[in-house]
Amino acid sequence: MERKVVLITGASRGIGAACAIKFASNNYDVVINYNTGVNEANELKEYILEKYDVNVLTIKANLTNEEEIMSMVKEIIDTFGKIDVLVNNAGIAIDCTVEDKTKENFIKTLDINLIGPFLLSRECSKYMSKGSSIINVSSTNGIDTYYPYSLDYDASKAGIISLTNNLSQVYAPNIRVNAVAPGWVMTDMNKELDSEYIKEESSKILVERFAEPGEIANVIYFLASDEASYINNSVIRVDGGKKC
Repeated sequence: MERKVVLITGASRGIGAACAIKFASNNYDVVINYNTGVNEANELKEYILEKYDVNVLTIKANLTNEEEIMSMVKEIIDTFGKIDVLVNNAGIAIDCTVEDKTKENFIKTLDINLIGPFLLSRECSKYMSKGSSIINVSSTNGIDTYYPYSLDYDASKAGIISLTNNLSQVYAPNIRVNAVAPGWVMTDMNKELDSEYIKEESSKILVERFAEPGEIANVIYFLASDEASYINNSVIRVDGGKKC
């Protein structure tokens, strides 16, 4: 049986890396997109190749650059001939006070978190056949968990939900488009938060801890799978439950 191909953006670490391993473990050929994490991307590739009998392609692409996005998609098609699943995972947060937030901060955040996923979806959809899937990584910050220090991030994650709604209409019935909205996740960035702050935020969660990246990857993989063939234009909240 021919293997499916998944492109995961921002896949050198965190949720993206967990997704790469999850899809590879389910016999997908994996494209690991990265921008600066070349060492991490190559280490992840070697790990996957050692454990699973799949093909792995690593591609550097800055998602603020439309030409690099188009070049990446071309390389994938030249290599595999198709794309079955796109996981728009790459994202950044530039936290600071509203007074210190600059126009450049805002534009960069929207470029990577929102415009990049649009461009990727537009380009990848040209090569996606019936039954393909796009999964956008949003956040509870885009729904009802607000942090003024990251208002540009919050706006971008609300935007990705709107993008999901619209693209699901455009690509129906052939390509399903869904989003996941994680809460706190124990990524490398969040591990560096003050321990008291982590404790305080964990106390607001019903399961009283941050998610592991693999727990988010499990939901992303499920949405891409045939098991979720009737789920479309949905936002799946993965936040451990919010205390009243």
